[in-house]
Amino acid sequence: MRRMSDLFLRALAREPVERTPVWFMRQAGRCLPAYRAAREERGFFELVRDPEAAARVTALPLEYFPVDALVLFQDLSTPFEAAGLEVELRPGVGPVVLPPWEGLGDAARLVSFDPRDRLGYVLEAIRLLRARHEQPIIGFVGAPFTLCSYLTTGPRETRLAVLRAFMVEHPAAWDRLASFWVDHLAEFGIAQHEAGAGAIQVFDSWSGVLDPRLYETRVLPYSAALLDRLRAAGVPTVHFGSAYQDLLPLVAAAGGDGIGVDWRTPLDVAWEAIGVDRAIQGNLDPALVLAGEEAAVRGTLDVLERAGGRPGHIFNLGHGLHPDSDPKVIAAIVRAVRDAAQSEASCSASVSASRIRAEIPSRDR
Repeated sequence: MRRMSDLFLRALAREPVERTPVWFMRQAGRCLPAYRAAREERGFFELVRDPEAAARVTALPLEYFPVDALVLFQDLSTPFEAAGLEVELRPGVGPVVLPPWEGLGDAARLVSFDPRDRLGYVLEAIRLLRARHEQPIIGFVGAPFTLCSYLTTGPRETRLAVLRAFMVEHPAAWDRLASFWVDHLAEFGIAQHEAGAGAIQVFDSWSGVLDPRLYETRVLPYSAALLDRLRAAGVPTVHFGSAYQDLLPLVAAAGGDGIGVDWRTPLDVAWEAIGVDRAIQGNLDPALVLAGEEAAVRGTLDVLERAGGRPGHIFNLGHGLHPDSDPKVIAAIVRAVRDAAQSEASCSASVSASRIRAEIPSRDR
């Protein structure tokens, strides 16, 4: 097994690092030509359930840009099949449960499962990656709120509205549903870590549709329970919430060694909101990647300037890469992050040398 680079993990632990680590949500797939070629031959879930294929897709970004971590190729809905649900991934829609649930109270269809048994193919892909690559593997699970949003039908806005109404109208049924996923997602995250994942990211991709009161009363307790279970098992975590500024302190209160923030709040403002004693991940606007290399690099440097060189910053986007993102632009972002560290080091060395010269009496020079 290769020695694992610890740059990403040290930054997540808020330790000083020689440069800012960088990776991208949705870097494994979608915008990569090699992934598109693979998808022409095989379906998404067919690739996910083949450990060798999933490991190859996870590592594909390294052929295009030198990221510091590899995010596992799978989907938030991967546990659905293990829980007894058939899932179809529809373009432009996302995962769809078949047959559709008659309502969120239909939780009796869920079957308890052991991820080490039913999701063993995911764990095997992680083991293959750890044997082949020095970059840490980032496994992931969905937060209960976001995961449950895929159990309803219709456009995303409709599904999220139905879920919000269900949480308010049927709190006991919501508790049963969310608690089921807390238990099983926690075990799935722990199992990924046991298999070799360096950290687990908990995605609450749609939490930004919630007002602070609803988040605090109906969502935070379950996200906190999930993250508490992971922390107790010694699993490093990033908690990503698609959250506006007023919601960020609550997302941070739910837990996570690091908080992933979206692009709508400037990074320095977001860091103050979550607390400077936490690591932060983000937060370049994904639209700037589509705007071309100049705009993307300019935005990258702005994010780094707002981070201010403080320990605990992991560079990423404020959401996942868009399918039309140009790998050449992504590579330019990586170069900008790395070059910024080299420039800062050169500047520091020059300042130190000047200070030393100034302190030496002229007769001794």
